[in-house]
Amino acid sequence: MKKTAVLVMVLLTVLYGAISVRAEEGQTKSWYCVRNKEHKQPIADADMRFVEQYDGIYVDHTHGDDSDDKVIYLTFDVGYENGNVERILDILREKDVKATFFILSNVIESNPDLICRMTDDGHDVGNHTCTHKDLTRVSDEELHRQITALEAQYASLTGKPMAKLFRPPEGKFNEHVMRQVQGLGYRTVFWSFAYADWDNARQPSATQAKEKILENLHNGAILLLHPTSATNAQILGDVINQITAMGYRFGRIGDIPAS
Repeated sequence: MKKTAVLVMVLLTVLYGAISVRAEEGQTKSWYCVRNKEHKQPIADADMRFVEQYDGIYVDHTHGDDSDDKVIYLTFDVGYENGNVERILDILREKDVKATFFILSNVIESNPDLICRMTDDGHDVGNHTCTHKDLTRVSDEELHRQITALEAQYASLTGKPMAKLFRPPEGKFNEHVMRQVQGLGYRTVFWSFAYADWDNARQPSATQAKEKILENLHNGAILLLHPTSATNAQILGDVINQITAMGYRFGRIGDIPAS
């Protein structure tokens, strides 16, 4: 009887431990990074650093604070076109800077020429899901569909494979989502800098926006900007010029080694 009781206790401990682990893996998190205004790389909160176990990135650690090679990565989340996305592309072409654009299905459907231009101009086009759903709240089947359907849609339009780079809608994720995304061959790309640029009805001034971006630069930074922002379209050329004058170059996310 004692052996049976002990065995039951062991099994219950294992069972509840497994349930606890699954619950932790399923806990929704919203990505953020505390900025360091001394131009040093930020460090993610301890409970979010597991993203790197699944090849997720939010900063280029190989180009740290002491590296002589200074590099910045430009990324844009594209939900729709309002004329400013094309303006952003014009500036990037003029400055000969490559970026990563994370797109949704409706952009492919409503502005196919814009997507083809991103591709033809040599930018990386990554996956932001079909419909911007919070993937922590959908089934595995729906998660896979949100990613693979967009991938197929992009390939059908451009004749080229989508970059295996993924950005979670609204920055929401958990360990289970990270594992599923990695299993699909994607690398999850977060950011070390973002600011409130997405609301077209409440745009910051050009001066405020430039100051905020330049104050928070650091080596290996992954910048998240929204190309629908009128302010971003207005300041991007000057921002690129000033970043270059500070000794930085612009890199490609795909060149960042796995951790």
